[in-house]
Amino acid sequence: MLPQVAQAVKFPGAASGVSDAPQFGTSRKTRIQGAPLTVLAVIPARYASTRLPAKPLVELGGKPMVQHVYERARQAKLVTRVVVATDDERIVAAVQAFGGEALMTRADHRSGTERMAEVASHIPAEIYVNVQGDEPLIEPAAIDAAVKAMDDDSVRVATLCVPIAHAEDIRNPNVVKVVADFEGNALYFSRAPIPWVREPGEVEAGAPRHFKHLGIYVFRRDALLEFPTLPPGELERLEKLEQLRLLENGIAIRVVETEHDSVSVDTAEDLARVEAILRKT
Repeated sequence: MLPQVAQAVKFPGAASGVSDAPQFGTSRKTRIQGAPLTVLAVIPARYASTRLPAKPLVELGGKPMVQHVYERARQAKLVTRVVVATDDERIVAAVQAFGGEALMTRADHRSGTERMAEVASHIPAEIYVNVQGDEPLIEPAAIDAAVKAMDDDSVRVATLCVPIAHAEDIRNPNVVKVVADFEGNALYFSRAPIPWVREPGEVEAGAPRHFKHLGIYVFRRDALLEFPTLPPGELERLEKLEQLRLLENGIAIRVVETEHDSVSVDTAEDLARVEAILRKT
């Protein structure tokens, strides 16, 4: 079992907490291209949820959902440290109960990435990984694949995609699609079917491949700290996709294909699906 730290920290301006922000630990190091890097995985966990109240604390297989995410992030070989960033004492208490590390952040953040940027402003690291708190089946190998995108020094932000296996998901607005250029950088993210295949025969032949976006992001520190200062654009407002803010402001996002799909828990139906998968493992 990997060592974990039970700790809750209050940042200046946070809702509540215990002590000043700790110094970044060096117990685990990863190496990319021979250079040691500190890689901090942050799990934003907000208590309020319209479709599934108290989502991070919903029980799955005898554990709160946030614990499943935390333990899987800890198993990623390239991650140095894992923290849960929240605005609620109940989540802090739950994380402490299983021996994890929880950080109190402000309650006014508009997105998980903004909450993550607050963490970055207090805890120094070279690479930050945004691990979604509603993906209890996230594969550690997928996290590592996203981090490895930073082998390329020109990459400031990276994310993951997986080929869509079921045709009905192409038209499902809850399944975000992504298309990329020849360099592997995102051209666009959308809830709509992209690319739109004009010739029906190509669909029948299975020629085009559609890709589902997996909501895991890897940032260099400067890019993450810049994110809250960027003005939201019309595309982000219409699609309700925060990653479009980066594209609208001219910041490239490297997209890495992986074979490891994941299941986001947004509804009671999603919860039942994940519980069924966990029972089989």
